[in-house]
Amino acid sequence: MKYLIFENEKKKQTEHVQFRTDSIIREESHACLLCHEAPCSSACPYGVEPDRILKAVRFSNLTGAVHRMGDFVPCISCDGKKCMDACLKGAINKPVDVASFMESLAYEAELHMMKDKNKADLHVSCCGVVCENPFFLSSSVVGSNYEMVAKAFEMGWAGVAFKTIGLFVPKEVSPRFDVIREADASFRGFKNIEQISDHTLEENISFMTRLKKEYPNKIMIASIMGRNEEEWTKLAQIMTKAGADIIECNFSCPHMTEDGLGSDVGQNPELVELYTNAVRKGTRLPILAKMTPNIGNMNLPARAAIRGGADGLAAINTIKSLMNFNTDSFVSGPEVEGRTSIGGYSGKAVKPIALRFIHEMKTDPELKNVPVSGMGGIETWKDALEFMLLGCSTIQITTAVMEYGYRIIEDMIEGMEHYMNSKNIRNIQEILGKGIDAIISADALNRESIYYPKFNRSLCIGCGRCYLSCFDGGHQAIRQDGDSRKPVLDAKKCVGCHLCAAVCPAHAISGGFRVKK
Repeated sequence: MKYLIFENEKKKQTEHVQFRTDSIIREESHACLLCHEAPCSSACPYGVEPDRILKAVRFSNLTGAVHRMGDFVPCISCDGKKCMDACLKGAINKPVDVASFMESLAYEAELHMMKDKNKADLHVSCCGVVCENPFFLSSSVVGSNYEMVAKAFEMGWAGVAFKTIGLFVPKEVSPRFDVIREADASFRGFKNIEQISDHTLEENISFMTRLKKEYPNKIMIASIMGRNEEEWTKLAQIMTKAGADIIECNFSCPHMTEDGLGSDVGQNPELVELYTNAVRKGTRLPILAKMTPNIGNMNLPARAAIRGGADGLAAINTIKSLMNFNTDSFVSGPEVEGRTSIGGYSGKAVKPIALRFIHEMKTDPELKNVPVSGMGGIETWKDALEFMLLGCSTIQITTAVMEYGYRIIEDMIEGMEHYMNSKNIRNIQEILGKGIDAIISADALNRESIYYPKFNRSLCIGCGRCYLSCFDGGHQAIRQDGDSRKPVLDAKKCVGCHLCAAVCPAHAISGGFRVKK
């Protein structure tokens, strides 16, 4: 009996330490400003790069962070004074607690003993074109001239969908970006009212020709937008001569100033088929049709694109949006001299919407075998993995690059490699589509049982969040114990919705057991 009591206490202590270290690792990595040429690393007398380690954790690359720490001895024996004194966040409120972060990371490393096996193979194929890894810059400002794309290629990106090129140069507004922020100041959502490339056709041809000559193994996707059949065909011919590997038809930009462009086309299956066919007349290269989410059923224009000669699909582009009304001027952002317009919404908030559209296409009998290049709210390798589980062989990213820079590619690649090694997955092909079969219709889900929540009382801090949410937004199935403030479940009222687990800040509520109703 004494032994059992001792083991239970030991288990509770371990859970407390684990929760504390997890919290510190998560909170301090999100507190980091992710500075360029970070002063904290320059200040370290041992040559450790705390900014690089914090960034790895921020982007779900815990194993990569651990590997960069080596044997942890310098950081464990250091009081963190110099790096924390140099931390620029101290000028805002307080510096990142690098010392506690490193100590917690050392505990996490010892607990899991993270080691890699054979290096995973990240090579993928997009419409028959072999790519060194799945990660591409999507068609936007992040890939709009030679210098930018060359830098991205040097850092490890497999390719770029160059910013959409037309036979006209649009006039742009200022400002043209706005954001919805989270508590840690990172983007939850991003709105833009920017159009296609503001470089001339000659400039864009020069950029692409030079890039392909200097980086022959990188993949160049030429995104194009025409105003009629003749322009679509001509652009396809020009991009083919410029050295593009793939042509992407932009049928989805939601904020062009002229009618009959972008998402106006993407919502019309007849025009999608017509213009895709016009592109096919101008090239033998693989064609991707970029789909708009500003439609109820994306499958209809997607099928039309395939009929018109497309080899694959790209989804999703940005979502038409308004946001951030100024409470004084009553104008939505971004505000241009007291006015704004409908813009394209992107960022992590759109990922669930993107996944839904892609799932619908990959389960359509006419589209299930069509290659898809996925995009929408991707920041980490885990986000990318979700798209791969629905069958996307390549991944395109913009908003996360705009916020954090091209450097996120390092953690995308490392994180994916570490994950695949840990699961003994040899190549990306083994992952593709593995998440589709578990998604079924609502009427086919088990509705004859209840999955009760389980409360870990050693982790519970007695905040009462579960009680409040269950009473005000659920089924009044939780009460607080008067002395301990710990939750007590009323199984007769509980319907197993798990709202309590969703709101618990201490992660003290998980799945328990399932019983028949």
